[in-house]
Amino acid sequence: MPKPHPKDHHSVLALWHLLSLDAPTVASLWIWFIAAANYIRLPLSSILAMFIAVWMLYAADRLLDTRSLDSQSRIEQHLEARHYFHHRHRTAFLAAILLASVALAPLLLQLSTGAIHLYLILGGLLFGYFVLIHATRSAHRFPKEIAVGIFFAAATFIPTVARWPELRLALLPSALLLATLCSLNCLFIYAWEHDPERPPFLADHPTHASTRFALRHLLFFAVAIALTGTGVALFDRRAPWPIPAAVAVSAVLLLLLHTRRHRMASLTLRAAADLVLLTPMLLVPFL
Repeated sequence: MPKPHPKDHHSVLALWHLLSLDAPTVASLWIWFIAAANYIRLPLSSILAMFIAVWMLYAADRLLDTRSLDSQSRIEQHLEARHYFHHRHRTAFLAAILLASVALAPLLLQLSTGAIHLYLILGGLLFGYFVLIHATRSAHRFPKEIAVGIFFAAATFIPTVARWPELRLALLPSALLLATLCSLNCLFIYAWEHDPERPPFLADHPTHASTRFALRHLLFFAVAIALTGTGVALFDRRAPWPIPAAVAVSAVLLLLLHTRRHRMASLTLRAAADLVLLTPMLLVPFL
């Protein structure tokens, strides 16, 4: 049977996470922020298309993760509150995904040709990864934490570089920083959800060798991202400084969350991990 409903399910922050609204909010904010930092004004259709597409992707991923709950009476130990929430409301989520796909179609037609070509390439790679992790159960061959960082950063930079291809090399350091930050976000979440000091501890959950290595050096990587982002913001004159600065601030906030992880409810902590990726909002006045 599904897990009971903790009280924090009813908080705004928890619902933002449980409804899979966190990732699309972060993605939409970053594509706008990256473009605005480069003096590019994206049409609203591009931002809405990103929001809807990312929401559909995350909602579908969580529904696929809960397929085994229909045939098993025991609780799947590797699943979290977000998975059980989607499973309990799977009919509503499936209907919403269908409606979202209808709304997404006309928005995609308004994207630039260059952006469509890049998104088709990225979408093909993402589809292949989905097949790998859900059809073959072989996610351990390519760790999810790395995949999320790469796909997220690529998707958020595409609208900008599609309109101004000359920025590709200049924005590469910032794109790599954002990809690393997103991977770090996933690693911190994994560490919190598999912390032996926080019940339940899932000692038998398989991890990739690179994931185990990164988990042992989480603090080092977080500090390194914060310092590197600060350095790029201060000394790299080829690209706008607000992008690496936002990455650096998010890395610091993840570190602060990590120090307070035992004082927060697990669901609140998980939602807060995505909340700290909204640091572009702090830098809007400097654009």
